[in-house]
Amino acid sequence: MPKVTFKSPLAEVAVDVPPGTTLLDAAEKGEAQVGHSCGGVCGCSTCHVWIRKGLDSLSEQRDDEMDRLDMGFDVRPYSRLSCQTEVGGEDVTVEITEESLVAFMDENPAIRRQLESEGRWPLKK
Repeated sequence: MPKVTFKSPLAEVAVDVPPGTTLLDAAEKGEAQVGHSCGGVCGCSTCHVWIRKGLDSLSEQRDDEMDRLDMGFDVRPYSRLSCQTEVGGEDVTVEITEESLVAFMDENPAIRRQLESEGRWPLKK
């Protein structure tokens, strides 16, 4: 099974998933902090991530994903929406964008408050 590694300034999480699993489902399985305000239906861009390794092994990008990414923040050639991107047969390294991390904190106030009390949130620039 391919391994998906999620990296952010707060944590690094790795999870093994079968091919065909979306990056968002992999993130949820590994408890990685990927935001998804629309619930993973390609209705927003809060699950926007950058693919650092394994981009060519992922599912093809569809038009609806490209349209949503146009609304994202700091979109790059290796940007994908984790709700629309399926893992192939290779290991993948994913960097969680600031956009997605902020959305995750907005969606999980208890985790945000805990990190604030530890001085780990908001991120220092």
